[in-house]
Amino acid sequence: MTEKVKVVTLGCEKNLVDSEIMSGLVHGRGYELVDDKEEATVIIVNTCGFIDAAKEESVNTILDMADLKQTANLKALIVSGCLTQRYKEELMKEMPEIDGIVGTGDFYKINEIVDEALAGKKPIHVGNPIFNYEASLPRRVATPRYTAYVKIAEGCDNACTFCSIPIMRGKFRSRSIESIIAEVEQLAAQGVKEISLIAQDSTNYGTDLYDGFMLPTLLNRVTEVPGIDWVRLHYAYPGFFTDELIDTIASNPKVCKYVDMPLQHSEDSILKRMRRPGRQRDARELISKIRARIPNVSLRTSLIVGFPGETEQDFENLKQFIREVEFDRLGVFSYSKEEDTPASRLPDQVPDEVKEYRANTLMEIQREISNLRNGSRIGQVVDVLIEKYDGRSDVYVGRTQYDAPEIDGEVFVKGAKLQIGELAKVRITHSFEFDLSGEVVA
Repeated sequence: MTEKVKVVTLGCEKNLVDSEIMSGLVHGRGYELVDDKEEATVIIVNTCGFIDAAKEESVNTILDMADLKQTANLKALIVSGCLTQRYKEELMKEMPEIDGIVGTGDFYKINEIVDEALAGKKPIHVGNPIFNYEASLPRRVATPRYTAYVKIAEGCDNACTFCSIPIMRGKFRSRSIESIIAEVEQLAAQGVKEISLIAQDSTNYGTDLYDGFMLPTLLNRVTEVPGIDWVRLHYAYPGFFTDELIDTIASNPKVCKYVDMPLQHSEDSILKRMRRPGRQRDARELISKIRARIPNVSLRTSLIVGFPGETEQDFENLKQFIREVEFDRLGVFSYSKEEDTPASRLPDQVPDEVKEYRANTLMEIQREISNLRNGSRIGQVVDVLIEKYDGRSDVYVGRTQYDAPEIDGEVFVKGAKLQIGELAKVRITHSFEFDLSGEVVA
């Protein structure tokens, strides 16, 4: 009997790409991929272990899947990803329902692990996370047919005091330009129009393989692939955001005018404890330069509240920073105390209820800012990537180049019959806190 495999993905887009490759490998092996967990004889849970909430979700998902051994067809439960890279012994000890474990650097062995698990061998494949996948590996893209993520590097060398990514993903290592372009060409041949380049530290791309920062070169090369209309950049570390990169985003019409640059905080004392690059003055200067040289740019950042030692005054200053800079998009996270990180040993840990209050307060401020920023789009004619049709309201729903998949706003479009995956010219007529609406331009 052909085994039926269900892959469950938790966490970030980088994890999603790993799951897509595992799906491609098991499909190439002759196994059948299924969406319904009740049908599956093998389930692979690709976990996240970044913060406490993600760990809890991963553990709960593993337990939920394990229940299917009693009620459905499940014969083997395999756990992969960041949680297994950190806690392989604990997982196998505490969860005997698990039949196999694979780390972040060994997922390419998934067929071997499935076979061993089905044979009752309880395999554990967790080595050093030094693997970089290549375009030659098969991949079953799980995103809509017109958009896909491409990992340009693995790991991170920045050693932020709050972050466990280097523990789970290893040192920073770039893929070659040739490998990335080969993968983009394969995706374009499948109908993908939007490529989102991802890495833990994308602006550092190429420094370990080539002579200097190679992200501008890579961006230009990706846009030359026939069929690709948009190239979007994620996780641009501010310390390596060069003038050449700014000019490339500004001048290349296929590079989305969208900058995702996690700053984490505004206050110098907190940034120093976080071991982040530069200080608030540097961030303000960089933001001013980006906005001056990239017209209509959409600027996203993420911030951490409740970092050890964050005082009421620090928080008040952070609120003022947000009001003055007016980010187009903002993500706010409460600090999570991660074991084996330097920040976990710092004094003056902030109570959870204070962290939650501060996170909610910042998002309320951002609602007002987002409403104003979106209002400035009224009257503009923009390209909208159509993603779905809402029959009840008779509107199409899509995104502009200023909005990343899943995390940013949407545009509600009326005025014509459109195709999913099409780029439509739309005049913005109304704005809301996080979304826009408009009409198709003939």
